[in-house]
Amino acid sequence: MRYKRIVSIGAHSLDAELQGGPIMIKASAKGAHCTMVHVTTGRLEDPNATQEAKDAYIEQIKVENESAAKEMGCDVFAMNYVSSELPSVGEFVQIIKAYLKKENVDLVISHARGTLHARHYYCYETVTEAVRQLQAEGMKIELLYGENCEDLIGYIPTKYVPMSDEEVDQWFKGLSCYSIFNGKVNDVPYIDYYNSMIKVRALEVMSKQRIKSYMQAPHIDTLD
Repeated sequence: MRYKRIVSIGAHSLDAELQGGPIMIKASAKGAHCTMVHVTTGRLEDPNATQEAKDAYIEQIKVENESAAKEMGCDVFAMNYVSSELPSVGEFVQIIKAYLKKENVDLVISHARGTLHARHYYCYETVTEAVRQLQAEGMKIELLYGENCEDLIGYIPTKYVPMSDEEVDQWFKGLSCYSIFNGKVNDVPYIDYYNSMIKVRALEVMSKQRIKSYMQAPHIDTLD
């Protein structure tokens, strides 16, 4: 594993783990420092929820963030933005750029472009631009878009990562730290989708191991 410092940047809790979990599990086992980055805080969808209930849910999300990251051998960085109060695109590009540079990150994983959610696209746009600027400045940093069931419009896998049975179990154990993954918040069939996805991707490349797919970001390759 050539990567030493990896971050997976998700718009909401669970996104970073769904997208980056498999690579980060493999990398952390070989000594890489891996961080799950959550851009926005969680919130209850119930419009009638009391402030007390909302605060309790945010505290629950923090515990789930930390538990999921620990199960995957990673740490966590919560940026704690409210969805309705995100910085401008230009401002956030510079915030992400400064973070990646300070941490000397060599691999970033984030949302693909074809998404159903405005915040997912915001992450795609800002993270992509931040990495492009760093690459132009000479930093050795790569960008991958992780397969996410909400970001599949135009998604074309170009990188396939095999997972051992133990790594699959570790990934799902981490994901299961989230109430939303277990169907307690909405009716998105996360468990069914991701169990099926890693089998379908295996069929595509005729692998006996289950596979997590990624889409490589467009980049200039100098062949150096």
